[in-house]
Amino acid sequence: MQTNRLYFIDAVRAFAILMMLQGHFIDTLLAPIFRDNGNIAYNVWSYFRGITAPTFFTISGLVFSYLLLKAYQKGCDKPRIKKGLFRGMLLIGIGYSLRINVFSWLSGKFNPYFFAVDVLQCIGLSLIFLVLLHLVFKKYSYVFSVVLFLIGFVCFLSEPLYRNLTLENTPLFLANYMSKTNGSVFTILPWFGYSAFGAFISTVFFRHVHRFRFKAVTILTFLLAGYFLIGHSSWLLMEFYSVFDIELFKLSANYNYLFTRLGNVLMLFGVFYAFERYLKHSIVMKIGEKTLSIYVIHFILLYGSFTGYGIKRLLNKSLSPTEAIAGATLFILVVCILSFNYAKTNTFVYNLVRKFFDKLKLQWKS
Repeated sequence: MQTNRLYFIDAVRAFAILMMLQGHFIDTLLAPIFRDNGNIAYNVWSYFRGITAPTFFTISGLVFSYLLLKAYQKGCDKPRIKKGLFRGMLLIGIGYSLRINVFSWLSGKFNPYFFAVDVLQCIGLSLIFLVLLHLVFKKYSYVFSVVLFLIGFVCFLSEPLYRNLTLENTPLFLANYMSKTNGSVFTILPWFGYSAFGAFISTVFFRHVHRFRFKAVTILTFLLAGYFLIGHSSWLLMEFYSVFDIELFKLSANYNYLFTRLGNVLMLFGVFYAFERYLKHSIVMKIGEKTLSIYVIHFILLYGSFTGYGIKRLLNKSLSPTEAIAGATLFILVVCILSFNYAKTNTFVYNLVRKFFDKLKLQWKS
């Protein structure tokens, strides 16, 4: 079976990272007086900002699982599995390192907020989970697809059960992966659900991407499924409630942001897949290859990782809409320029760190 590279993925990642840059900048620096939910422009911005994280998690699951399946097809998935586990742990490590305040630690002050979980930790842990699932189900392709779909569905459906989870008697390091009580921005549930759905999509691509008119059918499916999830997933959940009389369906329908956001992601996939041919070898693709570098640079500049001195400390919630938009545009340009000129691609970074640890391992054995 011959599989093709999915160029639209880098374009989607580029869109998501740019949305993240402007979203974080504006949300951090826009003055409270201008956060008006009655303002159409603010509501539109807030809605589209909410697409960013679901897109990252879904695309991560899609890319990672797709590469695993390709490697298994060639009979050499062990290096990819090892690489995937290392990449997951590396993302978790980078996620924690970005919360280090060197000056505070040197003065003897340690803030427990260091253990708060953010997007990198959750994506890293999600990749590790996908590796484990691959090891169990790689010989059963269709079973793997069903399991991934069910995991995503259950993660979303059961969200009301763990929405207000506290885990007071659980060690902070572990509790922060399941509870937002101590400052975690993301938790593994429900966000692993997006990675599972992304991995499910990868199994469909892997099995059928070579077929005639697959692209046209897939684009149409993305758009129709996305439209349905956005406009009618709550209705479907209520129908399930009326048929099965399970309260969880009703609770999920009444606060249905997970399935609707998945619909947004699918619509986004459809649009970028449709225009894939115009995006190849463009600057958009290059941005998509440097998402990790861009994320790290933006975190340091905006939030003051390592030093405690960032843009947030100087201008926190003080800008007007005009200033925030202009500042976000400049911020995006600066971060991208730094990334293009002083940082390498995601793959280069992963390989470099991996070689470093391999050398340490050899020295330890010797």
